[in-house]
Amino acid sequence: MPEITAVRRLADAAKLSWELGTRTQAILELNATRYSVLTPNPLPPPAAIPSNLTSVLAPFFAIPQTIVSGRAKSNNNTVGPQPLIQDGSAADPASIGMSVLLANWTQQGGLDYAGVAKDQLDFLFNVVPKTSDGAISHRVSEVQLWSDFVYMVPPFIAYYGVLSRNRTLVLESYNQIKLYRSYLLDTNSSAWKHVLLGTSTVKSDPGNDPGHWSTGNGWAAAGMLRVLATMRNSEYANTFKNEQKDLAAWVKEIHTGMYPHLDGTNIFANYPDVAVDSPGNFYDSASTALLASTVYRFSLVWGDHTHLPIAEKTRKALSATDPNSNNGSLAHFTSDGWLTPVVDPHSYGQQGSKSAEGQAFVVQMHAAWRDWVADGSKGANGAAPSKEVAGTFLGLWFVVGALMLWS
Repeated sequence: MPEITAVRRLADAAKLSWELGTRTQAILELNATRYSVLTPNPLPPPAAIPSNLTSVLAPFFAIPQTIVSGRAKSNNNTVGPQPLIQDGSAADPASIGMSVLLANWTQQGGLDYAGVAKDQLDFLFNVVPKTSDGAISHRVSEVQLWSDFVYMVPPFIAYYGVLSRNRTLVLESYNQIKLYRSYLLDTNSSAWKHVLLGTSTVKSDPGNDPGHWSTGNGWAAAGMLRVLATMRNSEYANTFKNEQKDLAAWVKEIHTGMYPHLDGTNIFANYPDVAVDSPGNFYDSASTALLASTVYRFSLVWGDHTHLPIAEKTRKALSATDPNSNNGSLAHFTSDGWLTPVVDPHSYGQQGSKSAEGQAFVVQMHAAWRDWVADGSKGANGAAPSKEVAGTFLGLWFVVGALMLWS
């Protein structure tokens, strides 16, 4: 069955730090919304897990349990400040940090989640290099800034601050985003550049990438939304009104910079403002799903519906049937449930075939769209409310199942 195949392949694919971190968030957004910062529930969340969420959260907690129990081996028995998992990126391991914090908050037991989370935080602040004005590097070996950072680090810092009742940490999550934006925003286009500063390379990718990488802009928008929602749902909401306004404006700024570059396919190119047949460019369904998810979430979190009509077009394009197929197969999914076409998540200038993060983005898009429909499909500019039912959105449902329950 394609559902089972998709589950197994996704479980095999999501192995690297940021893939695991993204998967934890997708699980919450789809199946345990009470524990997702993106839903309008007060933070901190319940320390006692409701009985109806115990089995749903089992795959979520399996991730921090595996990471924390294997940390000593991964980091060669390092003591003190250190990442959750060994990685050339200083930022990507922190994407798992929220799940570690939640494991500690809900008293999963057996492991020192609190100590491990503090080591990760201390590593970011005290070990990782920074720019002269304080932006924490995305890389360990040198100062280098990637747009991806905004999804990996600031949401962890913000959530740590809320759970520990440390307002300074919550503010620092905003400060890091502000600093990154000051370097990476292209003011001529309202989109973010991907990689600046430093010289290190990642596989075949160049040391710097000033292009407006679609996935990078999605990472930045999604990370800012998580920090915005964390502030908004916390006890500090009234003291961070200006910061929330900034974050909302910066999310919309990315939407405004990106969506005019869609062509008639309604699928983003890897670099949206470059000819799709240029070297290193191609259509990318993964970033298309991620950016759409941020539009639905922005509508729900902030009440701004500006880009919803075009996000709906991209979602429908992703779930469309293949016009050349006689059996109703989907144009943007393989027969065994892999999103296609996608950028290689390990080499951003190359087209890939299977992407764990791409699978997660589809789930996040579906969950955000489902919640938007449940909220009344607001902002569809007079269009009829969607007739699809969230639980029977069959075009993507077998892919959504890939992040529901697996072991």
